[in-house]
Amino acid sequence: MIGVLGAGAFGTALAVALAQDGRKVMLWGRDADTMGAMAQSRQTARLPGVTLPEGIEVTADLARASTAETLLLAVPMQTLSSVLGSIAQPLEGQKLVACCKGIDLATGEGPSHVIAHAKPGALPAILTGPSFAADIARGLPTALTLACADAEAGLVLQHVLSTKTLRLYRSTDVTGAEVGGALKNVMAIACGACIGAGFGDSARAALMTRGFAEMTRLAVHLGAKSETITGLSGLGDLALTCTSELSRNYRYGQALGRAEGFDPSVTVEGAATARAVAALAARDGLPMPVSGVVAALTEGKVTIAEALEELLSRPLKEE
Repeated sequence: MIGVLGAGAFGTALAVALAQDGRKVMLWGRDADTMGAMAQSRQTARLPGVTLPEGIEVTADLARASTAETLLLAVPMQTLSSVLGSIAQPLEGQKLVACCKGIDLATGEGPSHVIAHAKPGALPAILTGPSFAADIARGLPTALTLACADAEAGLVLQHVLSTKTLRLYRSTDVTGAEVGGALKNVMAIACGACIGAGFGDSARAALMTRGFAEMTRLAVHLGAKSETITGLSGLGDLALTCTSELSRNYRYGQALGRAEGFDPSVTVEGAATARAVAALAARDGLPMPVSGVVAALTEGKVTIAEALEELLSRPLKEE
């Protein structure tokens, strides 16, 4: 049995993909009425046209769902700590795979550290990379990075979670995978704002490139391998998220660039991550100009024109 905590689009899509491949899955969501309706209809508004396979048990009972040996944590990054804190069991020896991307605003840490603090007896891992929930649920080919510091456990998880259409590549560089997954959302906001403001594709390409440099800089600073950022969890996810309107972070950036409102009910991980990265960069004296501008933009401290001017007025330098 595999437990999926979080019945949003991504968590549900993972549950569907695993169940379609013959796994038994328990899908948890916090709202009992919503989960009851989903159990009865076998449908969800998060993934229109997708029917939940019989192998998925839908529940609002967190304690029950948390008994699975492998738990996929598909909840927003900023709620990960509270969800784990709501689980009474110590989860000793269980594999906890974070499927959220970002940096916790309260602690400045990635999901693996949040897991380690909340459930020290559990084994943390990260599932990240270029993927949209609709593609996964429809059985379209998708490749992701599975990062686990314990190589043997990572190998087991790779086989448990891979399916015919979901291909997982193994890594022990958890920090690198986390940084790539977190920072690509920040860069997606920047690129969305760039296109929304009418600055053009050339400017977006420049932002993606300089953003990739920031991702690598932060990862190495935190002890990760630079080559991890060139893989699926870094460059791969960056390419997808910065170029598609299916990305919530990209659409949010477009709204900022057009000076339009954005649905507050939609989770935009990159906004909180940008603020966390800006604080970390200031603390450690790390140059992260794109992240800093995105943080200021999302907090309403600068206009899109001022954000552009701030980036273009930086001293000329060698690449």
